[in-house]
Amino acid sequence: VQLQASGGGLVQAGGSLRLSCAASERTFEPSAMGWFRQAPGNKRDFVGSITRSGGPTHYTDSVKGRFTISRDDAKNTVFLQMNSLNVGDTGVYYCAAANPTYTCLGSGCYQREFEYEVWGHGTKVTVSS
Repeated sequence: VQLQASGGGLVQAGGSLRLSCAASERTFEPSAMGWFRQAPGNKRDFVGSITRSGGPTHYTDSVKGRFTISRDDAKNTVFLQMNSLNVGDTGVYYCAAANPTYTCLGSGCYQREFEYEVWGHGTKVTVSS
């Protein structure tokens, strides 16, 4: 299975973008989908995740209240709606899928790279001041 992320681009601070991540196989049912981003010169960091249909979402503190993750299971696609963008949101955004059989209990679930086994190539987001 492959993941294709799209929707990145150049936007002014305060603007919005909506990223999409589509899985190539409709039968693929990951236990969770996540978004990570890598700012220039920095390591890749967790942004948000959503578990299988009906499950909870998680966000890193810096995007809470501004970013929203949703998923369309019928299309095997996950979305990242990004509002009130600021320069600090600039980076390459990667979507990732956890193994369908992977289950996490406790705190910090689906916020760590090792929990994801399939990664997309990334889509670049640039926020100008």
